Amino acid sequence: MSDTMGAARKPSPEPLRVSGVLLHPTCLPGPHGSGDIGPSAYHFIDWLVVAGQQLWQILPLNPIGAGNSPYASVSALAGNPLLIDLSELHHLGWLDDVQMQLPPGMQAHSVNYSVVGAYRMRCLAAACERFLALPADAPMRHAFSAFCIEQEAWLDDYSLFMALNEAHPGQAWCHWPPALARREPAALARARDEHRAAIAFWQFCQWNFHRQWARLKAYANQRGIGIVGDMPIFVAHHSADVWAEPGLFLLRADGGPAVVAGVPPDYFSATGQRWGNPLYDWRVHRQQKFDWWVRRLRSVLGLVDRVRIDHFRGFAGHWEIPASHPTALHGRWRKGPGAALFRAVEQALGPLPVIAEDLGEITPDVEALRRRLGYPGMRILQFAFGDDSRNPYLPHRHARDSVVYPGTHDNDTSAGWWALASVHERHFAREYLQVGEAAEDDAAVMAWALVRAAIASVADTAIVTMQDVLTLPSSARMNTPGEADGCWQWRMQWQQVLPHHAERLASLCRLYGRLPPQPTP
Repeated sequence: MSDTMGAARKPSPEPLRVSGVLLHPTCLPGPHGSGDIGPSAYHFIDWLVVAGQQLWQILPLNPIGAGNSPYASVSALAGNPLLIDLSELHHLGWLDDVQMQLPPGMQAHSVNYSVVGAYRMRCLAAACERFLALPADAPMRHAFSAFCIEQEAWLDDYSLFMALNEAHPGQAWCHWPPALARREPAALARARDEHRAAIAFWQFCQWNFHRQWARLKAYANQRGIGIVGDMPIFVAHHSADVWAEPGLFLLRADGGPAVVAGVPPDYFSATGQRWGNPLYDWRVHRQQKFDWWVRRLRSVLGLVDRVRIDHFRGFAGHWEIPASHPTALHGRWRKGPGAALFRAVEQALGPLPVIAEDLGEITPDVEALRRRLGYPGMRILQFAFGDDSRNPYLPHRHARDSVVYPGTHDNDTSAGWWALASVHERHFAREYLQVGEAAEDDAAVMAWALVRAAIASVADTAIVTMQDVLTLPSSARMNTPGEADGCWQWRMQWQQVLPHHAERLASLCRLYGRLPPQPTP
């Protein structure tokens, strides 16, 4: 037998089986009205280690937009100022005790953004004022200046956009004075001079977010925890991205969107979803060799270890809705850029650690694109029990190159799902998961049955929401697609997290081969 034939018979190495927990930093406990990237985030990383996890999945880190959604941001590259750890700024002497005092209306169990946002931004403004009073040669001032120079390619436009946004409250950028909307150089120069203080403030916020996040990510990575980020496919119309480079989007002559994004009727909504984001002019992106996407993914992958790309099917084909239409019912499918976009980004950045969010109406061309690129797709167990054994979301139908969840931030909690499940779903799930009739009225039993099924799956990666670890009801749901209000507000409390939660996760990971590899002695 030849050496070549012998080599061909060697089995390929087993892929690494990993698991993790989905929890956005705003959901963490903390004293400042919403979770942030301060002490509780470090404690959560330590908890993940004890629980035998290797991944922490989060939602987009960008500033929140309409409805407090992280998927409708004013910038695809900026970090969310509301995530900045105020306690560190206090420790540095940039905030005093009086400035840190909490306003009435702060709630421990949810994020009241109207109160929390105003409070946190006041604290950041006070910290910026004290910071800028430091001597110009102070080490932290040097670090700040270096950051502004290093990130000027996007930071200059973002900080000016935010300053102008404050100066024209409630107005979309296309309704600003025409010279500013058209970005005439003389008008921009005057605006930079006029709004110098506001620009410095927004730069200060980004500097603090990025240096704090870099330290937190390093802490996670040192303990064997990788960060799974999230990148929305689309950006908001009222954003620094569209204002700075309008030629990349399908806009009207007045700057408003000509067509907008959404999806046709699906599992989540009988009338579809009209998201309202402007659509890309893919012809221009191709002409520019997808440079905007190279810049965007370089930025995202500088913050996380893997990235879930939301609405991946839009790269094969997207639902185009005339901007004048109030619903998504009368849209049409339009062809996306396909593999060309990702090949261009890979050529610039190397292999991409992407998770393709391939939920909803998935046509053969979407599946073919995902397989061609080699990106894992997603499997949601809450979708598995509505019909029969041929359902692709059932564990026996899973593939290795996939990421399995009991449910995601867009689903009800598993306990909430069980409370509302149909008679057929209940019967099929009890039979399939072998939990017996005792689980009929015990949502916690069913929630953990789904957690077990996810971790046992053949899929390389399993991720569980923290709400499902804690077996919480529908009141802990993070988001309801298509609803503009009442989402993104859930917060965890440490007293909810008991020793058996970590022990049980670690035990399941041990049983199904998902524990972190042990160092060689």
